[in-house]
Amino acid sequence: MKQGRTISGCMAALLLGGCAQYGAGAEIGAAPEPTLCAIELIVLGAGQDAGAPQIGNPQDPAWADPALRLTPTSIALVDHLDGHRYLFEATPRITQQMNLLDTLAPGTGDGLGLSGVFLTHAHIGHYAGLIYLGREAAGASDVPVYAMPRMADYLRSNGPWGQLVDLENIRITALEDRTPQALSSTIRVTPYRVPHRDEYSETVGFVIETGSKSALFIPDIDSWDEWEADFDLRLEDLLEQVDFAFIDATFYDDHELPGRDMTLIPHPRVAATMERLENQPTDIRSRVQFIHYNHTNPVRFTDSEETQGVYERGFHIARAGDRHCLDVRRERR
Repeated sequence: MKQGRTISGCMAALLLGGCAQYGAGAEIGAAPEPTLCAIELIVLGAGQDAGAPQIGNPQDPAWADPALRLTPTSIALVDHLDGHRYLFEATPRITQQMNLLDTLAPGTGDGLGLSGVFLTHAHIGHYAGLIYLGREAAGASDVPVYAMPRMADYLRSNGPWGQLVDLENIRITALEDRTPQALSSTIRVTPYRVPHRDEYSETVGFVIETGSKSALFIPDIDSWDEWEADFDLRLEDLLEQVDFAFIDATFYDDHELPGRDMTLIPHPRVAATMERLENQPTDIRSRVQFIHYNHTNPVRFTDSEETQGVYERGFHIARAGDRHCLDVRRERR
């Protein structure tokens, strides 16, 4: 069973400077004008915090087959026009993920070519990679880190994260719930509080908007019903407003961890989320990109019955290397 790297032929063509599939309204018989994806999202990892294979799991097939390995969930927002690249999550595998980003969408200028890092919360797979920005590794300079107030205080007040601030490897910008953060004249990112176990920080998801399209990113949440009850937000309402929705797929169902009471591990199961949305129109269901799947989740394997079932019901599964265009600009010759 292979974990796919699903870069379509069209998206691969973007690496060479254009893709005619994005063109529209060309004169019949005329050669289409080349188009460029001006702003895109790139999936850098789709696994749960510890990825796969995990420590203490010698039976995982990924030990023998590197193609089956998972890196923790992270996406990149790339603005090709202005040369900006933003990470959403700094995972423990940030080194490999930055290499993937550099391969697909190389940065410009010196250093890491990072214009900022957005953090959802203080669990290991979402912020621990910040250590690689320190003097023992990249020795980065003044990388903006966007975080909610408790998350920002946690970073400033605890080592080794506080040293990153003191040495100016990172510069923290505090976010506010439901308050847009403008990154340019056309890009803004808005955090939304979500219910999750918040030992060290609050937890948020993000809506990423450009002048053309938008995406929802919620890798961790306890319950869609709790979100509605506690924060007056409904998944269905957000799905109507965005073009892509990267949402929590930690577990497929309640039978995934034999010998453990899974009611004590709150996450919306993939099967339950699909059931919740089964009466939604096809175009709404097609916006869902399941992400943040545990090493035990069968959707990690591209040829599993569960994976096939997800697609048959009109949903999608995010894979490292996926690319989604948020803003297409026609290149005039």
